[in-house]
Amino acid sequence: MLDWKSHPRPIIALSPMADMTDSAFCRVVRDLSPPDLIVFREMVSSEAVVRGNEKTLGMTDIHPTERQLVQQIFGADPTTMAEAARLIEAEHHPDGFDINMGCPVYKIVHNFNGAALMKEPELATKIVKAMKLAITVPLSVKIRLGWSDPTQCLDFIKTLENAGADLVTIHGRTKSQGYSGKSDWAMIGEAKKQVSIPVLCNGDIHKPEDASKALSLSKCDGVMVARGALGNPWIFSQMFEVLAGQTPTPVTMEERLRVIRLHAKYHVEQYGERGIVSFRKHLTWYFKGLPGAKILREQLHNVSTLADLEKILCALAS
Repeated sequence: MLDWKSHPRPIIALSPMADMTDSAFCRVVRDLSPPDLIVFREMVSSEAVVRGNEKTLGMTDIHPTERQLVQQIFGADPTTMAEAARLIEAEHHPDGFDINMGCPVYKIVHNFNGAALMKEPELATKIVKAMKLAITVPLSVKIRLGWSDPTQCLDFIKTLENAGADLVTIHGRTKSQGYSGKSDWAMIGEAKKQVSIPVLCNGDIHKPEDASKALSLSKCDGVMVARGALGNPWIFSQMFEVLAGQTPTPVTMEERLRVIRLHAKYHVEQYGERGIVSFRKHLTWYFKGLPGAKILREQLHNVSTLADLEKILCALAS
């Protein structure tokens, strides 16, 4: 059973990312990473879960190889959030739940979901307490430094701890910043000082070496990697190597092509053959920054079957 207090330090986690950290991607990351890695699934709507929306419920399916896995949920109604978590736990038994209180996207915050909850500490408290009563596994919360004031997290994190949160992840930007500017790891460190529960540092961790820098500056219990893992699921094994004082294992083209094939296989298993179209976004990330990537992009955007993809990969291998 997942226990945030006793989990080996530093905690290394894959961040939940909408439309990216689905089952297929989480399986790939898990296949390539040490067992101590924790994967967080993309967020699902609590209201959609309670309504029995088929697509949303399908997003909560868990493949046995993904564990340990935390399911993220978003919503603003304590009763609905609690019921959604109860339903998901009864059906799929995730190893933990995470509440999204950090998403800055308009379609999320305009209904008081995501980062908007940082402006409503009383409502945030009710949500955490209601969910704690409804589930039997650990409950974490992902937040930002604040709505517009980066010091807002100093009080808000104490609110979450008092409500019963077992762990908090902080993205080092405010909602107003979106993804501009730099992640303030030092401010995350100040928030860490306010509580006794584990805290994860998130934001701008794009290379294996960034984990060491973030941990050194923030003194957090671990790091959560988001965009740094897109097209680079090897980052976690490399991160563990760096933290152990080793040189990270380089990724060869042969290894890159092997993992792309594996990821495509998992993706088609999850979505069917036609799902390869939605796999194009991952292909763009896998080849980003590599020689000839611009020329490849047009070919990759026209991939519609596994056979199309295989032709391109074979040409690259020759």
